[in-house]
Amino acid sequence: MKPPDVPAGSGTASTAGRVIPIVPASKTDAGKGDGSPELISLYEKHRKIHPRSVSGRFANWRWVMVWVTQIVFYGLPWLTWNGRQAVLFELETRRFYLFELVFYPQDFVYLAGLLVICALALFLFTAVAGRVWCGYACPQTVYTELFMWIERRVEGERHHRMRRDAGRINADYVWRKTLKHVIWGLLALWTGFTFVGYFSPIHVLGFDLLSLRMGPWEAFWVLFYAFATYGNAGWLREQVCKYMCPYARFQSAMFDRGTLIVGYDTARGEPRGARSRKQDPAALGLGSCVDCTLCVQVCPVGIDIRDGLQYECISCAACIDACDTVMKRVGYAPGLIRYATEATLANPGGNTSLRKTVLRPRVLVYSGLLLAICLAFVFSMWMRVPLKVDVIRDRAMLSRIIDDGAIENVYRLHLMNASEKAQRLRIDVSGLPGLSLPENEQLAPLLAPAQAVNVVVHVHLSANEVLAAGSHPIQFTIQEIDAHDIRVLEKSVFLVPR
Repeated sequence: MKPPDVPAGSGTASTAGRVIPIVPASKTDAGKGDGSPELISLYEKHRKIHPRSVSGRFANWRWVMVWVTQIVFYGLPWLTWNGRQAVLFELETRRFYLFELVFYPQDFVYLAGLLVICALALFLFTAVAGRVWCGYACPQTVYTELFMWIERRVEGERHHRMRRDAGRINADYVWRKTLKHVIWGLLALWTGFTFVGYFSPIHVLGFDLLSLRMGPWEAFWVLFYAFATYGNAGWLREQVCKYMCPYARFQSAMFDRGTLIVGYDTARGEPRGARSRKQDPAALGLGSCVDCTLCVQVCPVGIDIRDGLQYECISCAACIDACDTVMKRVGYAPGLIRYATEATLANPGGNTSLRKTVLRPRVLVYSGLLLAICLAFVFSMWMRVPLKVDVIRDRAMLSRIIDDGAIENVYRLHLMNASEKAQRLRIDVSGLPGLSLPENEQLAPLLAPAQAVNVVVHVHLSANEVLAAGSHPIQFTIQEIDAHDIRVLEKSVFLVPR
């Protein structure tokens, strides 16, 4: 569709609600020379990033986090506890096992509390040290680090990968790319299999996989999470951090001038420029930055930290390791790029103490809230009764008068053993004079560990008691016979017919 005519000298064209700048061809394409306008794209073309490997103390910390997180993730489903999988979230039976603890959907409040704790912890870490979670422990960062390590082992260092990608496709190109993607795929499949193993017993899942009898839903989710891992860590990489992750967009709301960030000391480094190791930079009028661009080459998101704080920066500190290595090599003091606050970087030669960095109002508020919620969460878990009871009235028969003139209501008690020990329960009812249960219904069936049963009870109101027609509050007491600290009270109503 031809765009509408544009008045001379306007410099823009409006089409479909978008403003597209127009630049004379002489400024953008000297070869045409016909004066025809040329449209400039509003979007930056994606360029593939080939990060260079780096070593140093922060790189070592990243690998420590890779090992810790992956040992926990891959190893936890294989642990056994009391003859079952130690950590298992069985969606079909709606039971969630966490070592000694057994949770039911009624315990959803604990999940909500855990999510609140994680959110506040993220806010606290961000206020203190910026995107330190993104740089060291985020699954996207961890798996990208693993996939890039595989890529370097198969295809070589940065300059080898760049030359191979820019060259012609030959046998060397094909076998290296094929091997890399095969290893990526196997790691992604193992990741998807492990993830599904948290929701379906992993030993059974592994046997079904080896015997090719895996169910369609298990197979779908294994492939789905494998594809997500392969795509995010192998192909998208920094694009997830820059465009897809919402944290990159709202992190600035949690930053202030006292937040530790990865920053470049402009006052010390500028003006930058190359020089001999033996030359005095002061005599040349240069700063400490030798303009080697290693800080850009090692950056996994492809930014230049010397341009200042940018939302794409994930605080991985790879540029710090690279810069410190160069500074040591040329005989300068390290720390040209370092973790520092904006206030420190704006004050040449100044140093903000760690105490001032941590003891800020925002940090203290986050810390206080986090501590209070953690204490409440721990106390709630400590006081948690390993027995769940739901009382449901029989809706088929609300109330009736039996042979001896007593009034009977029928209830269904859903009893759930939330422990790893068998429970012998006694059921009592109170709240109205003359209420009773038949003797054969006062003892519930033996509850096996993590078992749930339905018990039907008939509550009788003596014929000698005269009550107004309607509903009257009553209370069920379910108590473990051998352990008196396991005791649950549940409210209900008793209906008296007219």
